[in-house]
Amino acid sequence: QVQLVESGGGLVQAGDSLRLSCVASGRTSSNYAMGWFRQAPGKEREFVAAISTNGARTKYGDSVKGRFTISRDNAENTVYLQMNSLKPEDTAAYYCAAGTYDYTKSTGYTYWGQGTQVTVSS
Repeated sequence: QVQLVESGGGLVQAGDSLRLSCVASGRTSSNYAMGWFRQAPGKEREFVAAISTNGARTKYGDSVKGRFTISRDNAENTVYLQMNSLKPEDTAAYYCAAGTYDYTKSTGYTYWGQGTQVTVSS
């Protein structure tokens, strides 16, 4: 089992930045690829970013490319999502997930956090 706890969400204005954190505990988290997904009310869960186990490979959803950066610190069992130039359409609950590969589909991940809310006002 892997437990994931997200933090760092909040209410910001358009153009601001936020950094989300996801701390993993339980089985060795460095053995897992990590992903970030988001879900707005009434919408399907959307892929945001993913990172391989050693951090060498990253992937991004089209809507966040060039604005968001995923990174990880395996010594701290933490994965980060740096979000810059935030837009109102980025408003959603953000979830981190752990899996065996850096998939872009949510079904590829086994473990999920409880989510952290990000709200961007215009």
